[in-house]
Amino acid sequence: MPRDPTEDHDADLSRAGADLENAREKFVLSLGAVEREIKHAIDWREWIRRKPRMALAFAFALGVFLGRRD
Repeated sequence: MPRDPTEDHDADLSRAGADLENAREKFVLSLGAVEREIKHAIDWREWIRRKPRMALAFAFALGVFLGRRD
């Protein structure tokens, strides 16, 4: 008995929908990871914790610069 083309079409649509849903879930997870990385990279408190000497040097240089302005 030959297969019904409608069944093949429905199966293809179901697979495409499942693939789309999987891609959407992966995208959301990736977007969340990127968001966390960006927040971590621009958090000034974390930057000072990781590089205290550089932060101190920057603060000193900024103080000298602002102190010398007339």
